[in-house]
Amino acid sequence: MEARADWPELTISQAVGDGSIRQERVSADRAELQLRAGGRLDIDRVESSALYTVPRVLRDEEIIHPYLAPAAAIVQRWHGRESLHAGAFLAGAGAWALLGERESGKSSTLAYLSKAGHEIVTDDMLIFDGQGVFFGPRSVDLRREAADYLGTGAASIGMTGARERWRLDVAGGSTTPVPLIGCVFLEWADRLELVRLSGSERLERLFAHRGVRLPPTDPTALLGVAALDGFELRRPSGWDSLDDAMELLLDRVG
Repeated sequence: MEARADWPELTISQAVGDGSIRQERVSADRAELQLRAGGRLDIDRVESSALYTVPRVLRDEEIIHPYLAPAAAIVQRWHGRESLHAGAFLAGAGAWALLGERESGKSSTLAYLSKAGHEIVTDDMLIFDGQGVFFGPRSVDLRREAADYLGTGAASIGMTGARERWRLDVAGGSTTPVPLIGCVFLEWADRLELVRLSGSERLERLFAHRGVRLPPTDPTALLGVAALDGFELRRPSGWDSLDDAMELLLDRVG
């Protein structure tokens, strides 16, 4: 997928070092962030640069994901866009955001949907504005048990971030934003059900998954997303419930 000429450029570099940081800061033209897996990220808007100071040299596949996500969220914020820690897939007339806490089955759900023929928009960081949502890196990162169960052909890329990852390449992608038409929130529960959420419930959950925990550049942006259709998909933990859960979900959103 080729980048459009009008997209913002970002020069990425890295240095091996301590990378300690006393306090995270984000201003109108600079950001200093602590990285979850250790190290720091310094982003300069004027220079269009992102410097990763990390304990060891990062491989290219690590920078693509997960290390690029916080830089993308900040840079896009400077350009007036919002972000969510979410995946997204195409179904029906547009994109559905897929949200959940860590280890809620988000990436394995996306890999299942990819195998079922649904185009994946993004795995982990969803960027959006009034035009729609933007496609992310063309991959989904899985844990080993998910890759084995789904038989996706995902390949191990070793320790990346805080864990070993099995990367599934996904097809498609476009430089044109696609409309966001709804949200699905994943939860573990004793029984399988798909529950429609109220607008206030959707808004509360969306705030919990914002990509950047700062006052929004557009206070109405999340309100617009919360006004879309939204469901909570509840299913028992374990692989036995996945097929039925996906059948239930696709019957509703497809």
